[in-house]
Amino acid sequence: MEINFQTDVGRRRNTNQDYAGLFENQAGLALAVLADGMGGHQAGDVASQMAVNNLGVRWQESLIETSEKAAQWLIKEIQDENELIYQKGQSQPEYLGMGTTIVSAVLLDRSFVLANIGDSRAYLVRNDQLVQLTEDHSLVNELVKSGEITREMAANHPRKNVLTRSLGMPGTVEVDVTNHLWVPNDYILLCSDGLTNMVSEEDILAILLSDQPLKDKVSMLIAQANEAGGADNITVLVIHFDEQKEENQ
Repeated sequence: MEINFQTDVGRRRNTNQDYAGLFENQAGLALAVLADGMGGHQAGDVASQMAVNNLGVRWQESLIETSEKAAQWLIKEIQDENELIYQKGQSQPEYLGMGTTIVSAVLLDRSFVLANIGDSRAYLVRNDQLVQLTEDHSLVNELVKSGEITREMAANHPRKNVLTRSLGMPGTVEVDVTNHLWVPNDYILLCSDGLTNMVSEEDILAILLSDQPLKDKVSMLIAQANEAGGADNITVLVIHFDEQKEENQ
């Protein structure tokens, strides 16, 4: 298994409110986490870093070894983190209303568990196809699902950035959790909307299937988003279940 992640401020923002991390627990299992913060001043930075680092620290202390336990852990810990971010947002005027998306993956022996809130996405590449595994918790996605607008209309909708769910909301937030099997040579892509709003899924797939080293693929995805305008922060985390590397370990 090979993992690489990179983040970039983009071309139009002064600060980077995205944050990502990779952590290993006491059982040797990896947790990949990516967050896209929102809120004025530095509040978005604070929310995304809290979400990633707090989950990471608690994961490093855990002994979880099964997908069932990982799913339960993700729901509880993300809901606890939602409350912490909400309380922090209430504590100081400059943090009021801050929040963040989150998309995370626990990587097990032959499967992975995804958990997400917001519009940061997880994709799977298998058999030369790119499949979105998470559902955006956004106003435009609700409009698409109800048939009020098409996917093409959603891409340029003026309220595209309005989320229906995020970390930092009052009360208990619902966490989407799914369990998937992986096979050798699969790729998992976790990314903020700074990538998906700028780069088509066809171009994302072409880069991930190219012959470049994994680190270069991640750099190329970020470069492509910037070339398309870089309207937002861009964070890309790619996991490759490499057949040769699995055999050589």
